[in-house]
Amino acid sequence: MCRHLGYLGPEVALADLLLEPDHALLEQTWAPTDMRGGGTVNADGFGVGWHRADGTTARYRAAVPMWTDTSFRDVAREVHSGAVVAAVRSATVGMPVVAEACAPFTDGTRLFSHNGRVAGWPDSVAKPAARLDVVDLLSLEAVTDSALLWALLRQRLLAGADPEVAVPELVGEVADAAPGSRLNLLYSDGARLVATTWTHSLWVRQEPAAVTVASEPFGAREGWRAVPDRSVVVASVHDVQVRPLAERGE
Repeated sequence: MCRHLGYLGPEVALADLLLEPDHALLEQTWAPTDMRGGGTVNADGFGVGWHRADGTTARYRAAVPMWTDTSFRDVAREVHSGAVVAAVRSATVGMPVVAEACAPFTDGTRLFSHNGRVAGWPDSVAKPAARLDVVDLLSLEAVTDSALLWALLRQRLLAGADPEVAVPELVGEVADAAPGSRLNLLYSDGARLVATTWTHSLWVRQEPAAVTVASEPFGAREGWRAVPDRSVVVASVHDVQVRPLAERGE
C-alpha cells in the first residue's frame, strides 16, 4: 500500500508540509503506523504534485525512497503552493518500481492518488478498462492499477461528471468488479479535495483557513479526526463534508 495526503490552504513550502513536521510523510516512508497488512515501509518511490497560481500543475517524482533523494529536499525548500497532493509508495508485488508508477497522476490541471490495490489485477478490471479509448490505454504512464484508475476517473471527468460524483462511482464500480480491493482515492482540482476510504485509513484536519486529508496524522495532533471506512470526503478551505459510500456486497 502507500501513504498519501492532500492539502489546501495558504501557500506553504513543500518542506514545511512533507519533511519537517513530526511524523511527516517523510517519516511515514520508513515508520508508517497503520498499513493494515499492506506492507511495512513505503520505499518504492514517491511523488509530489502542486497547483500553480495559473491553475496548472507541476510534479516531482522518483523511484527511490524519499529519504534518499537529497535533490528533493532542496526543491521542497524552494517550492511553495496552497494546493498539494503527495504520496509515498509501497508497490504491489509484480508491479513496476518506476517513477511513472508513482502518484500523483495529472492531466495538467488535476491531481490524483490511489492508496491501495485492485484485487485480481488485471483480469478483474478488464471490462471497465475496455471502455477506455485505445489511445488512453496505450498511453498509461505505467502498467499499474493506480494508473488505470486515473484513466477511468479522467474519462468520467472529461465527459462532464462532477468529481464529487465521479470518484465515489469509480470506487463502486471497481469494488464490484474486484471484490477485496483497497480503494482510498484522492483527487484535487486546486480548490477542492475528494477522497475516499475503502478498507484503508484516512484522517482529516480542518483549520480556520486550511484543510488536510492524510493517511496518517502528522504535525500537531489537535484537530485531526478519523474518517470512517467506506466514506467519501469532500473538502475545501471553507467546508468539510464526510458522507458514507453506498454499501456493496463483497
